Formats: sequence, C-alpha cells, structure tokens
Amino acid sequence: MTKAVFQSGISWAVIEAKWDGFREAFFGFDAKRVAELEPPDVDRLAQDTRIVRNRRKIEATVQNAETMIELAGRYGRFKKHLRSHAGFDQTVADLKKQFKFMGDSGAYYFLYVVGEPVPPHEEWMAAQGPSRARARQ
Repeated sequence: MTKAVFQSGISWAVIEAKWDGFREAFFGFDAKRVAELEPPDVDRLAQDTRIVRNRRKIEATVQNAETMIELAGRYGRFKKHLRSHAGFDQTVADLKKQFKFMGDSGAYYFLYVVGEPVPPHEEWMAAQGPSRARARQ
C-alpha cells in the first residue's frame, strides 16, 4: 500500500529506484511498527534521502498502518476485511474511503499485489473511460 501511496502523482521509476530505502525506513512495512511512529519519527523520515520526503505521504503511511491494524482487529485479519465486500468495485471504494492517498489505480495495484481478485488490467483500464486510458499511454 505504501508504494501506491508514494506513486500517487509521481513517476513509478522514482519510487522503484528508492524502494529498498523505503523498505528500510518503514521497518520492512511491519504495520505495527509503522503505526507506532510518532511526530519526531515523521520529522526524521521527512529528512531521510532514502525515500521521497513528502511529509503528507509519510503521515498517510503511518495513518494507513493504524487503519489496517484497526480493521484487522475488527475482522480477525485484514484479508477478511478485504473479502467482506461484495466485489472488486466495493473493495476499491472502501480502500479509497478508509485509506489516505488511495485512488483507483493505487487500490487496483494494492489488491493485485496482495493477491486479491482484480479484473484483467486492459478490461479495467477500458472501464475507466477514454480520458483515463489516454492518460496512461
């Protein structure tokens, strides 16, 4: 999810080039450890050249970890929360509502990466409308 957050509005190549630094800075994406980050930790990360130093996205990553933990607690596991929706569109709508910096593309990417069912990419892109398809070319 952090990759989707940071790729929002920025070149995927920039994020990919720094991804090892992100992994180190965010404790291998251990949600519990990320959720425990406090303002001084965010200040430190906002100066860390291993990552993209966007304070709002760093704060969103911490908040998203907190939300993920809360939903996992409510449903027993986060995967159960994802599977509690009627289908892909409802899951995407929930991700966009519950998590910061999560849009359609980020939600699609996240679901794909965690092994949840997603429509074929070309089909999904076509359903996004002509302006969306042109923007991706």
